[in-house]
Amino acid sequence: MNEIDKTIIEAQKSSYQEENIVTLDWQEHIRRRPGMYIGKLGDGSSSDDGIYVLLKEVLDNSIDEHMMGFGKTIDVKIEGEKVLVRDYGRGVPLGKVKDVASKMNTGAKYDSKAFKKSVGLNGVGIKAVNALSSNFLIESYREKKAKNVTFEKGMTISESDLETSIETNGTLVEFIPDKSIFGEFQYREEHIEPLLKNYVFLNTGLTISFNDKKFFSKNGLEDLLNENLTDEVLYPIIHIHGADIEVAITHTNQYGEEYYSFVNGQHTTQGGTHLTAFREAAARVIREFYNRNFEFSDIRSGMVAAISIKVEEPVFESQTKTKLGSREIGPNGVTINKFIGDFLKKELDNYFHKNPQIAEALQKKILESEKERKAIAGVTKLARERAKKANLHNKKLRDCRIHYNDNKGDNLDETSIFITEGDSASGSITKSRNPNLQAVFSLRGKPLNCFGLTKKVVYENEEFNLLQAALNIEDGMDGLRYNKVIIATDADTDGMHIRLLLLTFFLQFFPDLVKKNHVFILQTPLFRVRNKKKTIYCYNDDERIAAIKELGPNPEITRFKGLGEISPDEFVHFIGKDIRLDKVTMRKEDLLKDLLEFYMGKNTMERQNFIIDNLVVLDEEA
Repeated sequence: MNEIDKTIIEAQKSSYQEENIVTLDWQEHIRRRPGMYIGKLGDGSSSDDGIYVLLKEVLDNSIDEHMMGFGKTIDVKIEGEKVLVRDYGRGVPLGKVKDVASKMNTGAKYDSKAFKKSVGLNGVGIKAVNALSSNFLIESYREKKAKNVTFEKGMTISESDLETSIETNGTLVEFIPDKSIFGEFQYREEHIEPLLKNYVFLNTGLTISFNDKKFFSKNGLEDLLNENLTDEVLYPIIHIHGADIEVAITHTNQYGEEYYSFVNGQHTTQGGTHLTAFREAAARVIREFYNRNFEFSDIRSGMVAAISIKVEEPVFESQTKTKLGSREIGPNGVTINKFIGDFLKKELDNYFHKNPQIAEALQKKILESEKERKAIAGVTKLARERAKKANLHNKKLRDCRIHYNDNKGDNLDETSIFITEGDSASGSITKSRNPNLQAVFSLRGKPLNCFGLTKKVVYENEEFNLLQAALNIEDGMDGLRYNKVIIATDADTDGMHIRLLLLTFFLQFFPDLVKKNHVFILQTPLFRVRNKKKTIYCYNDDERIAAIKELGPNPEITRFKGLGEISPDEFVHFIGKDIRLDKVTMRKEDLLKDLLEFYMGKNTMERQNFIIDNLVVLDEEA
């Protein structure tokens, strides 16, 4: 039988009849295709996991009420898996309480008089929360009356009559994400608090109470930058306002650029048309102010900025609203480019004229960036050519087929590159990996300690040059080829040292890679405990002891000394769906400059004394 005959037979088996056409109820469609509505699911360990999108969808409605001038306080309580959000806005019209939570494309956001510049647009968000929750309650308080409706997985369970109420006007929503959809999950304050802080930064005068902790901002985006800065500013933050626009700008000595962009209070983590317009306009206005033909890259080097705009009926590129696609600011036909450009041309230019000391400090920074760029110009071209040529036959890089900057596909967030040391370790990972989504970069020995060096070293050092080229981050994060950059080293002193040297490289020259949550540490098991029936991999002593108890007397115990000792057949368990990763984070309170100087600087005696002092303490406790 030839291939054509086989194809015909298979086609006949796959019948396409009337009974194959299925119409799903709204809640069933959401439950079958949650990714269309909330992005990825996750267990709560990542800030973009679905359970936080559910919280955000409910909060967005409350924020919209505040933006329209109703309600100065929002209460948020999370106890275990249960979430409560109570606002003090106008309250959902009592006759529509059930509809707003259970009828698709139902809401007031279509009426521009009620919500002119809102976050919620299509009447979908709260329905998605309802459908993906095992329990969902919505209750509205309005003009001394109240009404509530309860649901399970989007299906109505009960609906109250109108009742007399002494509650202040507003809306209460309670929900529990459905474990049959999300699996075991946990809300983490480390991901919730930044979300709530952003809301108050963008809505001065709003107080959000979270489990009795209060968040409030007086200075808006200026407070936001101060909250997120990890290096000293070179001049005081420039904070300027206009109708439907707010901007905060400063510079630090860090490499790269750092931006926080918002539309109608929504954190557009992937930027969009407004951020593109801002980067272009800010650099152009600064260049024109000095009347010097500065390179835009020199102007923006070290820039840390935030921009928030309000748009009527914004168009986002997905339901999760992380990237703006709108070209116009509203129905008047004014483009976002012109709106932002005109604002900066007037307000930023005026600011520099009124504050010559700040203008002088900025010019000094630009000139320093220009000087460094020219200093490395001689090695850059040669280094690029060398990296490009090496990448064609690069034995260091075992690349994958799908990349983060492909801008298509549903699993781009899963693209990753493992940076490991030695042929045996990289060989094991290479044989175990998913070649579609996981790449491997092999180091040769220990990388250079680059602390205190200029970016010229990135091009002169073959290891760093090839790593930069593999990641494709020379010109910024837009070209990043992998969502997760995973440092995979042995769990011994040499492995820890290599890890620290790599982190120094990223923090020194590409801090955005860390700030935008792309850098991770791979956890690998220290022990294998097994008998004839079962094998358990243990990542610490507590797990080893528990495994011995579970398997009974005399199990075989193996201590892995390095990644190279783990066979490819075993490695597949540690870099697949059960992969354990520690995210590398950077916060203002980490005092990055001091931290790197202590651990990676030339203060050998200070570090030696620290080790001796702490060894004494440990000995005393023993």
